[in-house]
Amino acid sequence: MSIVTWIILGLIAGWLASMVSKGSGGVIMDIILGIVGAFVGGFVMNFFGASGVTGFNLYSILVAFIGAVILIAIGRSFSGKKSTNSN
Repeated sequence: MSIVTWIILGLIAGWLASMVSKGSGGVIMDIILGIVGAFVGGFVMNFFGASGVTGFNLYSILVAFIGAVILIAIGRSFSGKKSTNSN
């Protein structure tokens, strides 16, 4: 995949993960989170016997999303931040 494709995939996956995790790191952080999440998600999927990122498709976005959510959870466990409800 080209760098532009990785950025777009990272943006989508990072944005979805930040929406689910109620984070607001901004567009650049979402892109970084999604791209690094693609590597983490690929590693996790390979560990369980599935393929990692396979190109620009829904499966790859899901893999990157899973990795990004894992990264958010790890980051919050080290920083001590908890998600807050607005209710």
